[in-house]
Amino acid sequence: MRKLLVFNNVSLDGCFVDAKSDMSWAHKHDAEWAAFTESNAKGGGVLVFGRATYQMMAGYWPTPMAAKNSPGVAERMNQLSKIVFSRTLNEVTWANTTLIKEDMAGAVRKMKAEDGPDLVIMGSGSIVSQLSQERLIDEYQIVLNPVALGHGRSLFEGMLDRLSLKLMSSRVFGNGNVFLCYEPIA
Repeated sequence: MRKLLVFNNVSLDGCFVDAKSDMSWAHKHDAEWAAFTESNAKGGGVLVFGRATYQMMAGYWPTPMAAKNSPGVAERMNQLSKIVFSRTLNEVTWANTTLIKEDMAGAVRKMKAEDGPDLVIMGSGSIVSQLSQERLIDEYQIVLNPVALGHGRSLFEGMLDRLSLKLMSSRVFGNGNVFLCYEPIA
């Protein structure tokens, strides 16, 4: 069985994007952090996005700028299989991407029951919130960034029920980021 994981950055005040849906505040490119993200990208998996995150990622990772700034990560992002959940997109153009327009929770349940690499949500706050509500996420990898945004969107915005988590591991980085890995408590 596959697992469904989340990898997301959040600010000290709990936002994954600011009031303008920007997350550039989460990109600190020092050597230690770059090595961690490149190593994490090598883990692979099938990337899972909502429409907005897909469009942002597809607009950056296939570009020469991404290849220059983060060559290892760019290569993996472009090679990995990707799934986009969207009711409004009619097509996807980024290599190795599949569009699913209906029954996100049912599609995720089916994929989790199959053999294959784990599924990894990056960004996509509404997807995280909906799949958390359905109790379909197996692991939350959260990067706490030392910045307060004042306004923005919570990763769990719209959840109706409390979600209790257990800390499995953590790591502090020189740039101030703190990596936190949680599993849901049943």
